[in-house]
Amino acid sequence: MKDAGFIFGSYAATLGSILVFAWVTLRRAKKSSSQVSDSDKTWL
Repeated sequence: MKDAGFIFGSYAATLGSILVFAWVTLRRAKKSSSQVSDSDKTWL
């Protein structure tokens, strides 16, 4: 149990970095999609 702080800290750092990466990726995707014309948006 003496390593619990390190383990939980590692999990928190990993989860935090994944959430930040997802947020940045979605923000960039939203910005990029606004620059594409509607006729080229085949995913809609």
